Amino acid sequence: MVAKKSDKSATRADEIRQVIEAEIFSGALRPGTRLDEESLAARFNLSRTPVREAILQLVYSGLVEKKPRQGAVVAPLDLHRMVQMFEVMSDIEGLCARYAARRMSTEEKTTLERLHVRSCQLCEARQLDDYYAVNHSFHEAIYEGSHNLVLQDMARGLFARLAPYRRYQLNHPKRIDESFGEHGEVLAAILASDPDRAQAAMRKHVTIQADIFSEFVSIMR
Repeated sequence: MVAKKSDKSATRADEIRQVIEAEIFSGALRPGTRLDEESLAARFNLSRTPVREAILQLVYSGLVEKKPRQGAVVAPLDLHRMVQMFEVMSDIEGLCARYAARRMSTEEKTTLERLHVRSCQLCEARQLDDYYAVNHSFHEAIYEGSHNLVLQDMARGLFARLAPYRRYQLNHPKRIDESFGEHGEVLAAILASDPDRAQAAMRKHVTIQADIFSEFVSIMR
């Protein structure tokens, strides 16, 4: 199947977004730094369309903000808001896991097991980008398994906004192993149809890692 032009543009936008994210998290792009579409398009040898889409994604996640007469700039860290978002995310995903433990079909549980097996392979190979993609699919399968459309919408919205910070955590030593182990706890609880254990395991998994978060704060200040 030939990829559609819009699909290619989206892929390029994702690639640009990931590069800019990495530069923000490394401290190479400081808060207040202007992101000029024309300069970025020249840098990546692309049209301004995928660059504009990448910037919009970064604005949505909160890493970038639009300012009058300045355009897009790297946003200052809103520590209080970020902590609150992670608090809400852990509760929402915990509920998704709770309902999934009660409502997932046998077929849905099999799909979740397969995703976990695939993530194991990627974890051992230390293929972080691919692991993160399967990690996303694992969480998405649990959202679907909750069979609650309102909860699914809330979970997806927050996941998208917090995605850069969750990706950043996975780049730290041993975090990918911890993440995989935590997924195993969630999976076991769901397969056992144990809603209390599934909820607790998912809340533990999503709760922000204090030491990693502290390091990020020190970079962004």
